[in-house]
Amino acid sequence: MPSNASSATPVDPDDEDDTGPFTDGGEAGLHPYSRLGPERVLDALASVDLFGDGRLLSLNSYENRVYLVYLEDGGAVVTKFYRPQRWSPAQILEEHAFARELSALEIPVVAPLVIKGSTLAHHEGFAFAVYPRCGGRAPELDDDAVLERIGRFLGRIHRAGASKSFEHRPAIEPQGFGYDSRDFLLQHDFVPPDLLPSWRGIVDQALEGVSRAWDECQDVARLRLHGDCHPGNILWTEHGEHPGPHFVDLDDARTGPAIQDLWMLLSGDRADMTRQLSSLLAGYEDFMPFDRRALRLLEPLRTLRLIHYSAWIGRRWSDPAFPAAFPWFNQQRYWQDRILELREQVAAMQEEPLVV
Repeated sequence: MPSNASSATPVDPDDEDDTGPFTDGGEAGLHPYSRLGPERVLDALASVDLFGDGRLLSLNSYENRVYLVYLEDGGAVVTKFYRPQRWSPAQILEEHAFARELSALEIPVVAPLVIKGSTLAHHEGFAFAVYPRCGGRAPELDDDAVLERIGRFLGRIHRAGASKSFEHRPAIEPQGFGYDSRDFLLQHDFVPPDLLPSWRGIVDQALEGVSRAWDECQDVARLRLHGDCHPGNILWTEHGEHPGPHFVDLDDARTGPAIQDLWMLLSGDRADMTRQLSSLLAGYEDFMPFDRRALRLLEPLRTLRLIHYSAWIGRRWSDPAFPAAFPWFNQQRYWQDRILELREQVAAMQEEPLVV
C-alpha cells in the first residue's frame, strides 16, 4: 500500500484503468513514460517532419505528457503523448474529430493538426498528437460578462455536440465514475484500516444519493461534451484573431448531461453559484436551450468526481510523477478529509437544486 498524503482539490481525473503491463518491449518494471526523454520526443516529431531546435518545455499535465517544442523554422507546437493503454486509437480519433468539428464552426477550441493525413501519429510505442501553440491566462470567473461569454461558446459547443453521438467514447455515469472507483480503492487497500468502516459507509451513502438523482433524471438529454471544463482548460486571450476564451484539452470528452460542462465553473456558496450559473446560462441559451431538470445532477456530478479523483490517483500510482505530485495520498489526514467531504456532499444532494 503506497504511503504518503494530506488533502487536495481534484485536478484532472480520468476514467480508464491503465494498471496492466506495457508490452512494447520496454524495460520490465519501468513505467512507459520513463522511456519518453527529450530525444524520443524530438525523434517522434521528426517522424512527422517537424524538426525541433532542441528546446522543450514540459507543460502541466498529470494524465499525459505534454511539451511545448520550438522548431527549427522559428515556430513552436504543443505535442501530447497519450498515456499508454488509456484510450484506444478509435477513441482518440473521435476526440480529435469532435475538436476539429467545433473548430470548423469557428468555436475557439484548440484542435489537433492534421499531419501526413492524420491527427494521430505513433512512434516507438507512443501515440501522440500535435497542436498549435495557444497562449492565454485563466478567465476571471468573478466577472459576470466573462461568464456570459464563456456560456455563449459552451452553448455553441453543446449545440454541435447534440447533432450526433459518440460511437467509441464512454459516458459519464455512476457505475464507472462512482461504483468502480469505490471498488478499486477497496480492492487495493488504499483506505487506512482504522478509517475503512467510516469511509465505506459514507461512500455507499453518497453513491445511493447519486443513483437516486440519476434515476430521476433519466429523461434529461445526454450529448457530446468537453467533459472536463474546469477553469484550467479555458485560456483567455485579449489579442489575436479570436480574443476571449479558448477551450483546450478535450482528452475527457464523452457523453453526458449538459450541466457537466457548467458546474466546474461555479464556486462559493449557494447565492454565488446561482449568480454565476445565471450568467453562464444568459450566454448559453442564446444558442442552446438548457433543461432545468439537469440542475438536480449538479451535486451528484460533483460527488462522482470527488470519489473518482481518489481512484484516479491510485490507478496512476506506478507512474513516478504521481507520488511526487501527490505525496499526501493515503495518509490519515487525506482520508479523514475525504470522509468529511463526502458527508457534506450527502447533505448537499438532499437540498433543493439551484433555481435559475
